[in-house]
Amino acid sequence: MRSRGSWKIRILIGLAIVVFAFVQRCNNKEENPYTGRIQNINMSAEQEIAIGLQSAPEMAQQHGGLYPDERMQAFVDAIGQKLVRNSIARETPYKYDFHLLADDRTINAFALPGGQCFITYALFSKLNESQLAGVLGHEIGHVIGRHSAERIAESNFWQTLTMGASVGGDMGGLVQGIGQNTLLKNGRGDELESDDLGVLLMIQSGYDPYEMIKVMEILKTAAGPNRVPEFQSTHPDPENRIERIKEAIVRYQGR
Repeated sequence: MRSRGSWKIRILIGLAIVVFAFVQRCNNKEENPYTGRIQNINMSAEQEIAIGLQSAPEMAQQHGGLYPDERMQAFVDAIGQKLVRNSIARETPYKYDFHLLADDRTINAFALPGGQCFITYALFSKLNESQLAGVLGHEIGHVIGRHSAERIAESNFWQTLTMGASVGGDMGGLVQGIGQNTLLKNGRGDELESDDLGVLLMIQSGYDPYEMIKVMEILKTAAGPNRVPEFQSTHPDPENRIERIKEAIVRYQGR
């Protein structure tokens, strides 16, 4: 009897945790004014900026620090700021900075919450100005889309849900697996949304958006024949991204 009563208490506690997770998620829902998408966000723009500024030095250090040529640093920042000045990015509350990393082996670019954007020298060295604008526009798209903030909130939701399922029974592993797959799928959606916004920023700033397609071809070549299948990757396959980019170009140039 005692074990049965204990089991019932565990179920009630587990259900309470699950209900709390869903109530909190509903309370965190807000519409992104720049994309029109409803998102689960649990932090302010000011908090995003603070997180980005705090994390930027460590992220730079992981890639060998900043590239030592100040002229190239200024060039990257000038292209990034041109995109911000001439696009919807200027309406956002974020503080955009663009950094060229010294890493000459890793082909990569990324953005932190709040506007800190980075590109490695390995990728930078393969791009012309318009292609660089495409890459930086994509990273600005992550900031505008609040993708990092959304992933943090979604991760918190699934962690709480998993805890509730574990306390109330033996379903924690299943819920955790569902959460991981959901976050992976959402991650691919973030990349496509950033590609879309990158195209818009390029057009608004006077760059040829078809250069974004060439960026995808560069990334595809760099990944090589052994790249991770799309269903296992946070990034959609470059071929799929190219098709979506073409659709975005037609849509935005038709305005």
